[in-house]
Amino acid sequence: MAAIQLKNVVKRYGAGKTTLQVIHGVSADVADREFIVIVGPSGCGKSTLLRMVAGLEEITSGEISIGGRVVNDLEPAERDIAMVFQNYALYPHMTVFDNMAYGLKIKKMPVAEIKTRVDKAAAILELGHLLKRKPRELSGGQRQRVAMGRAIVRQPQVFLFDEPLSNLDAKLRAQTRLEIQKLHRELGITSLFVTHDQVEAMTLAQRMMVINAGVMEQFGTPEEVYHRPASTFVASFIGSPPMNLLTKVPGIRPGTILGVRPEHLDVSDTGWNLHVDTVELLGAERLVYARLGDEHLIVRMDEGRPSPAPGSSLTVTARPERLHAFDAATGKRL
Repeated sequence: MAAIQLKNVVKRYGAGKTTLQVIHGVSADVADREFIVIVGPSGCGKSTLLRMVAGLEEITSGEISIGGRVVNDLEPAERDIAMVFQNYALYPHMTVFDNMAYGLKIKKMPVAEIKTRVDKAAAILELGHLLKRKPRELSGGQRQRVAMGRAIVRQPQVFLFDEPLSNLDAKLRAQTRLEIQKLHRELGITSLFVTHDQVEAMTLAQRMMVINAGVMEQFGTPEEVYHRPASTFVASFIGSPPMNLLTKVPGIRPGTILGVRPEHLDVSDTGWNLHVDTVELLGAERLVYARLGDEHLIVRMDEGRPSPAPGSSLTVTARPERLHAFDAATGKRL
């Protein structure tokens, strides 16, 4: 197993006036056996960062270490990592067993050892009954498990996951998330997992790295990121629905943005008087989309309260201990 260390990692494309910098000095220490999720919107640089760890992208400057060894100049095959992509990249003419065993056969590993490793990985991933099938006979979720099995049999120091669940439907995504959590508990291999889905990030991560336009905005546990966002970007990106960010609430000093999550607004007799625009019913709860003056905000209500009608008024109070303040100029937490 291995820790990963990133020291001021930078990635630029081009030179001179055409230079485009996509990663801006990312530094982070990932502990041995830790499961880290790198999350951010499409195009923010998260996959580029992962590919630099893998050796598939050159580093412009900075340093990447795996297991205490600087890997900047090492080829991907020399880094002792295994990568699982969004595209399963299975060989269609091979069985599940042969797809999982292919990399080991290339290394000329003994046949008995290959079988032992494949059988063990198949048992962990509940693929034992599918080993003789071809990829075309499998569901999308099963194919992704085969791709993970192919990585497991290599017994690497580090797993790198690049949006591996993006091709799955919602039910399969949820199921496969549970399988990945179970896999990490059983194997304990240091893992970096890239996703644009903040729900995936919150449910999978031991710690999460929130990336915005190539900048690491925050690195912490899901609880830290959710309850103490380091910036307005993190506050608005993490959470479904996102945090309400307000600038014109009475009492807010100039230059400050006030943040409050929808579940921390309580219906009351006094407080902010909102105009209800619409209500979204979500089974055990409902989301009330409303306006405070010309600012839009969302209130989360449980099913125990009657649903307000669109066009009506709703009075809410923000829980004082759950308020957040951000600098309007920088977006950083105050």
